[in-house]
Amino acid sequence: MKDLVVIGQGYVGLPLSRAATRAGLSVVGLDLSSRVVTGLTEGRSHIDDVSDSDIEEMLHAGYTASTDPSVLGHARHIVICVPTPLGEAGRPDLSAVEGATRDIAAHMQSGTTVILESTTYPGTTEEFVLPLFEATGKKVDDDFWLAFSPERIDPGNPTYGLENTPKVVGGVTQESTSKATDFYSTFVNSVVPVKGSREAETAKLLENTYRHINIALVNEMAKFCHELQIDLWNVIDAAKTKPFGFQAFYPGPGVGGHCIPIDPNYLSYQVERSLGYPFRFVELAEEINNSMPKYIVERIQDSLNIAQKPLNASKILLLGIAYKANIADQRESPAEPIAKILTGKGALISYHDPRVSTWNLEGTQYSSETDLDQAIAEADIVVLLQKHNEYDFDSLSEKSALFFDTRGVTSDTSSAFKL
Repeated sequence: MKDLVVIGQGYVGLPLSRAATRAGLSVVGLDLSSRVVTGLTEGRSHIDDVSDSDIEEMLHAGYTASTDPSVLGHARHIVICVPTPLGEAGRPDLSAVEGATRDIAAHMQSGTTVILESTTYPGTTEEFVLPLFEATGKKVDDDFWLAFSPERIDPGNPTYGLENTPKVVGGVTQESTSKATDFYSTFVNSVVPVKGSREAETAKLLENTYRHINIALVNEMAKFCHELQIDLWNVIDAAKTKPFGFQAFYPGPGVGGHCIPIDPNYLSYQVERSLGYPFRFVELAEEINNSMPKYIVERIQDSLNIAQKPLNASKILLLGIAYKANIADQRESPAEPIAKILTGKGALISYHDPRVSTWNLEGTQYSSETDLDQAIAEADIVVLLQKHNEYDFDSLSEKSALFFDTRGVTSDTSSAFKL
């Protein structure tokens, strides 16, 4: 028997596999992608937060990767870490969760603890996953235990990883909560049991809805502060000196990643579906945050106008196309809609990103500029979209004909235009 099978070896499942392996558990990483499994078996990682040396360490400790769902029949614990994107009309797409659940139901032995980590709407574990198990004749607390535990992976975070970030756990029964809590306690420093799976599901959505709404607040403030000639970055620095009652959020060119642009929609979906009225805070925040790429293009155009240059045919260099600093992940990156709007208006774009060597934009393949100084010299305007550690922001600004800083990282002495 194996201690753990983790379904999905992406940015959530692979760090989980690493943490469990380091704690001495016997772990199998199950993934549908033969490319991913082959790479892991050969010691290659495909995500930012897990290095090749980490994979080698895991392999030496007994970790294996597989595409064969029959491994589920030899697991004491199974954790589901599969994608849950938004489908048509903003509805959660649970097809990967359903597929994983059916595979588990077909193979698992009696006494297995199953935990869903994939972000979803409240009630999924109890109303969607549990009935799929029960349809096979298995009974919770007799044949298996079932819980939900939201992933809290923050890619690129040098301080908080899986082991030292508190783990929220809620089972469909009290015994399921206890089983899942005991499991995570073997490799997570702090486990937080809650009343049930619905509370655990909703806690995750509250975390990211909170961020989504507060980012929207400062994004809207960025627009009117610019018009009122108020330095919002200085305002935020001043406000955050208050030691209580305030948490700093910062404006930017848009929100990216799998969590903030998507997770609040799960909560909005469930409210609308179950109660018949909209979650207005989420809808307004989404409207504001989704407006930022268009606003960024307008500010680029305004900056070019000051230099008496049209946006059409201007050369625009984008710096940093990942959705977050110091990682390569491009999921939902605001760089994509910004680039699409720019090219639609006739601008000539290029990009540089020390983490991303190639970029596919609507069928056109771009390569990161190899000579950054030359690319800056040739650009009519340079736009900083992501604040990677590799960039010397003031130096880049000084070398540029025009420099638009969407992250507020250039100094006050810089000639950069700031969001």
